[in-house]
Formats: sequence, structure tokens, C-alpha cells
Amino acid sequence: MKDLAAELEQRRAAHLYRSRRQISCAQSPELRVDGRSLLSFCSNDYLGLAAHPEVIAALQRGANQYGVGSGAAHLVIGHSHAHHALEEELADFTGHPRALLFSTGYMANIGIISALLGRGDTVFEDRLNHASLIDGGILSRARLKRYPHADASHLAHQLGETQGEKLIVTDGVFSMEGDIAPLSELANIARAHDAWLMVDDAHGLGVLGEEGRGSPSHLGLNPNDVPILMGTLGKAFGTFGAFVAGSEALIETLIQQARSYIYTTALPPAIAEATRTSLRLVRTDEWRRERLRELVRRFRSGAQQLGLPLMDSITPIQPLLAGSAEQALAWSQRLEAQGILVSAIRPQTVPEGSARLRITLSAIHRDEHIDRLLEALA
Repeated sequence: MKDLAAELEQRRAAHLYRSRRQISCAQSPELRVDGRSLLSFCSNDYLGLAAHPEVIAALQRGANQYGVGSGAAHLVIGHSHAHHALEEELADFTGHPRALLFSTGYMANIGIISALLGRGDTVFEDRLNHASLIDGGILSRARLKRYPHADASHLAHQLGETQGEKLIVTDGVFSMEGDIAPLSELANIARAHDAWLMVDDAHGLGVLGEEGRGSPSHLGLNPNDVPILMGTLGKAFGTFGAFVAGSEALIETLIQQARSYIYTTALPPAIAEATRTSLRLVRTDEWRRERLRELVRRFRSGAQQLGLPLMDSITPIQPLLAGSAEQALAWSQRLEAQGILVSAIRPQTVPEGSARLRITLSAIHRDEHIDRLLEALA
């Protein structure tokens, strides 16, 4: 039997031990964490909608109408009018014929990939894809081939040597790097090799593109270029859950075959109602995206003047490369001593030697918040 306590001590010694923090307030830049007031730069609430009063009011109305729990899986008796209306609105938002709700982004990714592929097929994944995408490939029992980060030419070579069903899977915005996948090249390669292209745009939707339609829109692509689009609702949308958008045939296939959709309880309908409101705000509140761009410019300009080793990113994800896990943890602790909360990201989340601080910005950060962070980093 494994000595679990000894393994945990090894993680501590290697500066890889993870700890949970307790917050006692709504999501905002200024949080109450473990009983202490901290200025946070580690939330994915990019547009500041998680505690928006209209979203909260919609949640309360939904709970009054539907109660709290959905009661069952979508295919039993858990699929409400609120769920259905949200799916139709997400389809309209993305420009795809249909959309399908999942309970989490992790469940969406493993459900999509394992429903579409099996033994004898091949899934091609960017080496820096999110863990849920990698796990989806493994669970599908298809051959899993990984290509160097954003290296479209290497991917094309791999595809040229492969027979059978082929699925290319990539993040739209990479969650730990903040950079954008070369989606135009990937779409062309997918067409040339008769492969599906699936984009997980968890960190692009709401933030990039016209009305926040994400990284494909930002790069000038249309829904036909990205036939499988996955998005999460707990980041820029400020609520909870996930969805996939695609063709009528794709969505019906997932309803019939995606195990992580079929065999789990549906999202609470009240969450769906709250998300309908947040989706409207995402589409109409262009000032939130403009504000994010201003904050990114302000932070990057200040960081450049300080000579900080920032990774290349135009998104609200601004990684500060530390190298070792020990260094990243030490930087995070020194910032917290100055009242600023920034997570240290360490292996296995990122490759060995690339530990970092993952600084994330929100549209409701103020200029003085950015300046305070830069002063602490200096």
C-alpha cells in the first residue's frame, strides 16, 4: 500500500504542495481571504460579472420559479425551459445551429472527445492544452498525438501520416500562457486533411472578438472554420457550467453518446437564468472589453519599464515567468505579505522549469490597483 503521507511530504519539499484558501465575500478585486483583506489578481472573472446585481437578481428569480436543484439529468426530467432558452441564446451568440449545456468544462471536454472518437481514431493536441482536453483524448481510447505548442507545420506533418478519423483539439486562449492558438492555420490544415477542429475557448469567450464571441471571431474566422466550439460559463460569464456549440448532427450525437452529459444531474435552472442575463451583458457591455484592453496595456507598459519577464499575451492572462517552483512560490508569498494575492503556478500544471505567477486582470480593477501591483512587483 502507498505511503500517502510520505508522498505528501515529498510534494511539500519540492514546493509543489497546493493549499485551498477561504474567501468570505463575493468575487471582486478586493477580497476577504482567510480573514485578511487582499487585492486579488488571480480570478477568471474577467468581465466582473460574478457579483453583478442584475445577474444576482436573475439567479434569485430563477430560484423562486424553479427551486434550487434541477432534480435529475437532462434526459430524465432535469431539462427546464431555462436550460433550453439558454442553449438557443448561446447558439445565436456563437453563430452555430445548436448548443448543448454541460455541468462543467471538464465534463464537456471529456464528453465531446470520447463521444466522437474511439479505438483506431486519432486525436491531435497542442502540448500545452488544458488537462481536461488531454484526459478526454486518453478516455476516448483513440491514439493521442501531441504537437509542439502552436506549431501548425508539425501538426500538418503528423496528420499527413495518419489514416482514419482525425480530431484536432486546441485551447483558443491558453489558460497558463495567455497566448492565442493559430486558429486560421489550424482550420486550413483541418480542411486539407479531412479532420475535425475542436476549440476550447474557455478563456477567450466574452473577452475577445465581436460582442465577446471569442478567439475565432478575434481572428476573423466563422463557425464553419471551427465546427466544434466549447466554452465555459464560470469565467467571463461569471456563473457556472459549460457548453458546446456546433451542427445539429454534432449536438444530437452528444445527447445520445456523451457519457458526461447523459449520466449526470443537470445544472440548476436558476444558474441557467442567471447566465442568460450575463450573456446579454457580455454581448452589450463593450466597455468591459475596452476596459480590459486598457488595463492590459497599463500593466504591460509598467512591467516592461521594470524589466519583468512577462510572457507574450494580449489577453487578461499575464504570466510572469519565475522558472523554478521555489521561486514562483517565494514571489507569491512576498506579494501576499504586501497585501496582494497572485497564485504561483507550478508543475504539473505547467512544464518543469516554467513555474510562474499567473496574473489575471478584470474589467472592474481600477488603475490604482494596477499601480499598486506594479509597485509591489518592483
